[in-house]
Amino acid sequence: MTSPIAPFLRHLDACNNARLPGGRFPFLLGGIQVGWIPPHMAQELERRDVRNEAGRLILDDPLLLEPLGRELSQAGLFRFRAEPFDVRGEPDGPVLARLDRGALPSFGVLANGVHLNGLVERADGTHLWVGRRAANKQLDPNKLDHLVAGGVSAGYDIWTTLAKEGEEECSLPPELAREAVSVGTIDYAMARPEGLRRDRLHCFDLILPDSFRPVPNDDEVAEFMLIPIEEAFRLVRDTDEFKFNVTLVLIDLFLRRGLIDPATADGKLLRNYLNGSAPSA
Repeated sequence: MTSPIAPFLRHLDACNNARLPGGRFPFLLGGIQVGWIPPHMAQELERRDVRNEAGRLILDDPLLLEPLGRELSQAGLFRFRAEPFDVRGEPDGPVLARLDRGALPSFGVLANGVHLNGLVERADGTHLWVGRRAANKQLDPNKLDHLVAGGVSAGYDIWTTLAKEGEEECSLPPELAREAVSVGTIDYAMARPEGLRRDRLHCFDLILPDSFRPVPNDDEVAEFMLIPIEEAFRLVRDTDEFKFNVTLVLIDLFLRRGLIDPATADGKLLRNYLNGSAPSA
């Protein structure tokens, strides 16, 4: 008999499929590890300014990382995004260097992102604003997404990112963005075709007025829809309609809103998994 939480566990398993090191080499800036390098990338790095010391790849000067990433993108190893991200050893650690967003998975570098549950409370229950990603998006085109979601670029923090992404993606007024409530973080390590994604998602809830209508200010969203939270629950449970990491934030929302009882053994297992303790095989 299939467990009632098996459909949710599959999303968590998919986003936590990387086993480290898994044949990858530790990558250090000076004496601080910041990433994991696959063998094909290790060969490219060793031809440049990176030295191999007992299986650890070390770049002594962190300032060389950003131009190194640009050089490797020109060599065709990954797509240059022209959006630098801060590089840290830990998600909340000091900034050590910068690297283009397109290079992060190839270097296995940590990234921070924000995800906003845009909620509307009505007489018939809670509703959730979702967007459909544009068909030309490189990552998960046409998938359902949060009202606001985006990576934290170099020089930004989570709150300035939330405001910037909110304005760009759905015309969210800054005064509304400031009312968002931080509800926690979710970490995952995922092996994907583009490389190793090691992300920390900063999750927010925002209760929006019924009159709010999102309007995209960029070309990343095809449409917005307001759906009952129960419909979002069904879509996560029964389909792969949502972008892969959005499912994690929604499972957290379902636990907090009681659509999955957090006091049960199944609820506790999901919560522990979201907090970084994967169930034993």
